[in-house]
Amino acid sequence: MVRLDKIYTRGGDAGQTHLGDGSRVDKTDLRIAAMGAVDETSSAIGIARLDAEGDMDAMLGRIQNDLFDLGADIAVPEDGRKVEGRLRVSAAQVERLEREIDGLNEKLEPLTSFILPGGTALAAHLHLARAIARRAECEIIALSKTQTINPAALQYANRLSDHLFVLARAANNGGMGDVLWVPGKNR
Repeated sequence: MVRLDKIYTRGGDAGQTHLGDGSRVDKTDLRIAAMGAVDETSSAIGIARLDAEGDMDAMLGRIQNDLFDLGADIAVPEDGRKVEGRLRVSAAQVERLEREIDGLNEKLEPLTSFILPGGTALAAHLHLARAIARRAECEIIALSKTQTINPAALQYANRLSDHLFVLARAANNGGMGDVLWVPGKNR
């Protein structure tokens, strides 16, 4: 577990920060950007949870915990120091997302158009979280172009936006309350 007795350390005042392996990088490093986008995704999910109940809230709670695992995974380079025994996202976490996506999706009305983010407050918040999750995935992919990344971390990031999409549809009365895009409607 983590113990934080002091929140500020002044260690980042010159624009650098420590990674999970103790190495220092600029705060503009791709790894820090990826970790920040993952954190932002979790924060958006936290807002969505204000309107979520039951199984949906439980799923979102598991995802938030997974996102801290994902952040911890990214925080320690695969080829860095102190790699042994570090927390990594697992294939089981990806598989759980897939099972939940499949279970949610089979109860939804089929899509007949692209969906505009909206509907219920919960659906709108989930769509925002989905958009942020996509950006987080892009940040992780950008990092993976220059450094080795756990393949399960990439897979998890990819499945997450799909999961949030089907959750948003479920929050819109099983897709019945989805706000559909009408191409060229306002020409």
